[in-house]
Amino acid sequence: MSAASVIADWSAPNQERARRLLETYPEERSAVMPLLYLASLEHGYLTSAGMTQVAQLTGLTSAQVQSVASFYTMFKRDHVGRYLISVCTSISCYLLGADDVLAAVETETTARDGTTSVDGAFTVEHVECIGACGGAPAVQVNYELVEGVLPEKATALCKWLRETSPDVVMTDAMQKSFGGVRSFDWGIGEEQGAVAPVPAFGPYGSTGGESAR
Repeated sequence: MSAASVIADWSAPNQERARRLLETYPEERSAVMPLLYLASLEHGYLTSAGMTQVAQLTGLTSAQVQSVASFYTMFKRDHVGRYLISVCTSISCYLLGADDVLAAVETETTARDGTTSVDGAFTVEHVECIGACGGAPAVQVNYELVEGVLPEKATALCKWLRETSPDVVMTDAMQKSFGGVRSFDWGIGEEQGAVAPVPAFGPYGSTGGESAR
């Protein structure tokens, strides 16, 4: 079965991205993780059908693909809101009030930790260390980082997302408006941000260059 026939129901751009990803690696099975992200973008989350398609593309079994998808928490196997808000609750963030930040996010979004709001706008989760201990408490929106977030700023961030509904979320813009102490000074300005609750990466088609409005 050809790759084109396996993902015939995918959009033309995602079919082309899948083809390029498969050509990038000497062994097709090595493309399993980026293809899982691509399947997530195509279906809105990582469906059983999407995982089966990735298995067929890579020559892996469905069980092998599911073992990868279930091991890494960034692969979401249930419906995800438009904005995935991840609050780090590891030790550095916890000691500086991450629980209060998480509570503020839950209150403003009406989504409890591990759930999606009724309107589908937000999914809220607590996560382990995201590598921003020097800028604790740290929050991510669709994996775009904001450091030094206080509870009141977390509330304002969620209100901003709901009221402006930006097509692209960008770290620089959110840090300026809602962040505080950073791990270190960022030396390079950001030109692209995330357009979906998947890490912003060009080959996935998950980046956008428009300024968040």
